[in-house]
Amino acid sequence: MTDKTRIFLVVVDESEEMTVALHYAARRARTTGGKVALLHVIPPSELQHWGAIEELMKQEQREEAEQLMQRLAKEVVDIAGSMPMLYIRDGQASEQLMKLIQEEPSISILVLAAGTGRGGPGPLISYVVGQMAGNLRIPVTVVPGYLSDEQLDAIT
Repeated sequence: MTDKTRIFLVVVDESEEMTVALHYAARRARTTGGKVALLHVIPPSELQHWGAIEELMKQEQREEAEQLMQRLAKEVVDIAGSMPMLYIRDGQASEQLMKLIQEEPSISILVLAAGTGRGGPGPLISYVVGQMAGNLRIPVTVVPGYLSDEQLDAIT
């Protein structure tokens, strides 16, 4: 990987539209000679006063996150032809996203997909393009969450 290799960062969550962002980033990486990075953030537990139970839940969440990331990494390899960089963090998604972007100067583009339901684009998009837009050092690509693989092929 050279200093000029584009790294497309995708935030992995449980939303339906996340797959669109993942496939878009993988296709862009393939066509530009770039790479994909995946970030999954495990939210804080609400059981902080139940120590042993909280630890067990954290361990289960970590294992589930690792399985999810491995499955998605395979999808990226199938599309882009290269293994993505994988990041699993604990905390608030918006906070961990900003920390990762600051810590990893190789990340060059954030790819998010807009929600398709009545709830709007999604809380992370609202945060990034609203509150943080002037503080980001990288561009943000917001992909419509309803795009098909054929439509993604046409625009990448």
